Amino acid sequence: DLQALTRAWVNERGAAELLPWPTDGLIERCTNRIKQQIELVERMTGDMDPKTNFSLIIIQTEVERWKFLIRSLLRARISKIDKHTLHYLSTPALQERLSEMEVAYATRHQQLLHNHYLASFLGSFPGNLQNLNDTAGGISMIGGPDEDGGVFVRGLGSREGGGGAVIVRGRGRDGDGEVEVEKGEVVVARWSDVRELVEKGEMEMV
Repeated sequence: DLQALTRAWVNERGAAELLPWPTDGLIERCTNRIKQQIELVERMTGDMDPKTNFSLIIIQTEVERWKFLIRSLLRARISKIDKHTLHYLSTPALQERLSEMEVAYATRHQQLLHNHYLASFLGSFPGNLQNLNDTAGGISMIGGPDEDGGVFVRGLGSREGGGGAVIVRGRGRDGDGEVEVEKGEVVVARWSDVRELVEKGEMEMV
């Protein structure tokens, strides 16, 4: 779980867009283990045995590491939600990337923002110009993340090919092509070209 949590943290911080919320209960398991360790620390605090005190320091240090990873992961996700709230609320497919609490947070965040804009300046506009998700004229007001930004990724092996090379299908200015990325090899690619591979666990962000 620690390896999976670390990988989720690195991937989230490096990816241009919000990655799907872990559906295997990873965050919940990690949070429960942290609570159990905190309870253990509280029980051990009253023991003055030097050996126990040393164990207590080790446990507290490890708990702080887990807490840092979870906090940093959640901060990275909230930062992306704050930046492109309407984008992630615009379709059911994008909403599925968020946890239930994140959906509630994003919805409330957008309501507060819209109310603020209405009170500040939108209220003086005609009714048909007060929406923040207008698509009139074929131009959408909803901004999204830069999916064509460059990222560093490492090959982890193909799930279907028995751990062999991963094939990255890239789009270039002069033409498209395919590149085989061996396990452990690091390459630079467009996020949109490796998104699916990262979400499948065949590549990880560096």
